[in-house]
Amino acid sequence: MPWKKVEPMNQRKEFVLKAIHSKNFRQLCEEYGISTKTGYKWRERFYQYGYEGMNELSRRPLGHAKELGEAMICEIIRLKHAHPRWGPRKLRDIYQRIHSQVPSESSFKRVLERAGLVEKRRVRPRTEAGRICSGRKASAPNEIWTVDFKGWWHGANGQRCEPLTVRDECTRYVLEVRAVADARSQTVRACFERLFERKGVPQAIRSDNGVPFASSTGVLGLSKLSAWWVALGIDLERGRPGCPQDNGGHERLHLDIERELRGEEQQASFDEWRRVFNEERPHEALAMKRPAELYQPSPRKFAGSPEDLTYPKMEARRVKATGHIHYGKHSIFISTALSGWSVGLEPCEQRKFNVHFGQLLLGQYDEAIASFQRSDATKTEKEST
Repeated sequence: MPWKKVEPMNQRKEFVLKAIHSKNFRQLCEEYGISTKTGYKWRERFYQYGYEGMNELSRRPLGHAKELGEAMICEIIRLKHAHPRWGPRKLRDIYQRIHSQVPSESSFKRVLERAGLVEKRRVRPRTEAGRICSGRKASAPNEIWTVDFKGWWHGANGQRCEPLTVRDECTRYVLEVRAVADARSQTVRACFERLFERKGVPQAIRSDNGVPFASSTGVLGLSKLSAWWVALGIDLERGRPGCPQDNGGHERLHLDIERELRGEEQQASFDEWRRVFNEERPHEALAMKRPAELYQPSPRKFAGSPEDLTYPKMEARRVKATGHIHYGKHSIFISTALSGWSVGLEPCEQRKFNVHFGQLLLGQYDEAIASFQRSDATKTEKEST
């Protein structure tokens, strides 16, 4: 039974003083309304600690059966220092692959917080536009590759560096982080030729509307680079202007690069970072698997660039360096981005032709008035000799 709630400290002192000389201990306990077990407890505490033993002791356990050992804590902190931008979930997955026994995710988080190694995440208010994403989602490797340039920085020697990044959307596999000399079409094309030779050709490539991936003036936004992709049978996907969330996964990749590679300029550093990202870093979106465990090269092999495109059952016309094609006595402007490639003219109405480039419909040519109406334009452009 509990002590009376009136000055229990004085009651305990009074009880233990009487208990020392009491001849009937059980009767004394009944007098104070406690059990003999409780009475023995307080008498033993008095013998051992004196009056200080009459205070209530903390109920906190002195130890815990699942308490982390020093070696385990040191290993967690070592992993955090090796991967400072990784959170407790990723670090736990790495730990589990090395050791048979692994603490819980909350234990990892607690150790990192006590060591001062956790950076509180800043919560930003969401806008309605931030939840809108256009375009399909890849369901298999090489269905969609995403490409962009990471914002530039100056390296240790003061030289400007603006890495080109390419990733597989489905598996998050980083195909390339390349410090290219410039952002011209021929430079980026040479990089993609090497990449296609190693990994094959994807079904589609998604980019923003910036150069060299697109052109603000070209028909359907085609640039020399994207026209080459179309000639290889690759579909084009582009995010909406001013909407980076349409390629949000790639933007998230750039955030990791900004945190972990900014200031670097050596290709060897980029290659090592890409290896760790693909082969060691677990990804929550992949059920904590590594991208390299899921990615495989495309079965569409790269056999080099075709000399030209052919159009069965259509009239083919080669686009000149000026962007014009000749039909009859007229010269019609199509696009300088297509120079060197042929377009196909498909009869559709009397003296009217649909103009194709690969799998794309560029617009319609009206022979009667010698004009070309672009599919993406509202105005008719008239070109004649």
